[in-house]
Amino acid sequence: MVTVPRRTRRATRSKYGAVRVAATDGGPAYASKREARRHAALLLMERHGVIADLRREVPFELVPAQPGERAVTYRADFVYREDGALVVEDCKGVRTTAYRIKRRLMQHVHGITVRES
Repeated sequence: MVTVPRRTRRATRSKYGAVRVAATDGGPAYASKREARRHAALLLMERHGVIADLRREVPFELVPAQPGERAVTYRADFVYREDGALVVEDCKGVRTTAYRIKRRLMQHVHGITVRES
């Protein structure tokens, strides 16, 4: 019997060309270089008191779970307070149809306008 070696899977490019970046603080990896740069800028702003309560990857429920179905959620890249107001921010390179729908649902369900960077 002859065994055929398995093919090793090559690293493939993401659909939109984003390169994942490992987090230096032990948190979840960044989805893109843009997101990593924005987080570094927000951390600096937080240290200088411009913003407060910076959080990453914060989930918001848009549609509750139904019998046999999962809930629809939106995971914001960053959530923080600026001048006392809650800011929800997302780093976007490509604005997909799913993102546009979820952005509108955030406005409708939670009354929150998503800031894009």
